[in-house]
Amino acid sequence: MNDLTPHDEPERLQGQLLFATPTMQGGPFEHSVVLLSEHSEKEGAFGLILNQPTGQVVGDVLSDKAFHSLRHVSVHHGGPVSQNQLFFAALWWDTPQVLRIIHQISAEDAIQHHKKPGTLVRAFVGYSGWSPGQLEEEIERHTWIVTPPPPTLLGFSHDESLWCTALKSLSPYHRLLADAPKNPFAN
Repeated sequence: MNDLTPHDEPERLQGQLLFATPTMQGGPFEHSVVLLSEHSEKEGAFGLILNQPTGQVVGDVLSDKAFHSLRHVSVHHGGPVSQNQLFFAALWWDTPQVLRIIHQISAEDAIQHHKKPGTLVRAFVGYSGWSPGQLEEEIERHTWIVTPPPPTLLGFSHDESLWCTALKSLSPYHRLLADAPKNPFAN
């Protein structure tokens, strides 16, 4: 007899990318690419927007010598929740199919990860969060395109162009979606 409960099952959306569909206009998620680092039916979801740089680096916001080796790390908007907090995250490929992300790490851990080849360290202001069932409902309403991260994700520019560049790599349909005008009714 299988004694696994639903909570013991793998979190199916953890590690996936969420591309905001063009219907999400005018808000914090417009043309955003979110990497989900946590997801469960019981707890909800946690992710970070990868393509909204603030134009600042850690050295602009933290002058303490303890952060010196992180001074050139880009600061990004992670999402609309807790925008008064700055925290670090590290991303790397565990295997060619599994992108790992650890978030809300200390500066000391960020420094250690920053030294590892193939690891991308970012600082984030805020994060993206969903209560239990909320993200699933948004996906059912076709608000998000869910996909595994492409193997080239860490090599892409993590700026506004990421949405279009990465979306185009998914399929011919997604290429058309990425190339569509922001407001097709304005023509």
